[in-house]
Amino acid sequence: MLRKLLCSLLFSALTLGAAELTGKWSGSFNITTTDGQTKADTAYMDLKEKGGEVTGTAGPAAEKQWSLRKGKLDGQKLTFEVPMDDGGLLMFDLTFDGTAIQGTCAGTGSGGEKMSAKVNLKRTT
Repeated sequence: MLRKLLCSLLFSALTLGAAELTGKWSGSFNITTTDGQTKADTAYMDLKEKGGEVTGTAGPAAEKQWSLRKGKLDGQKLTFEVPMDDGGLLMFDLTFDGTAIQGTCAGTGSGGEKMSAKVNLKRTT
């Protein structure tokens, strides 16, 4: 009986401790252009994860979002692409540690210029 109780408590602790990617995230999106100029911006993501497949939206604010594609969570590695309305494409290579999402984004911005950005997000809900 005691053994069952201990196993049950251990399983509950492991389940409660599991990190959940699904939710809303916001934070910084610090852009560097090919000419070396930097610009501080914001990022907002509404993500859903099931079985390693990630869907949702991303953009500079909750009111301006684009659908993401090819979303994948493999361990802590989170990758996806965001095609923008103006023809630009952003590729995200991030790490999810259970409480934060951090990493880089590279791609083409509006007008086709190449850019990169450092991404740092915290859960909002």
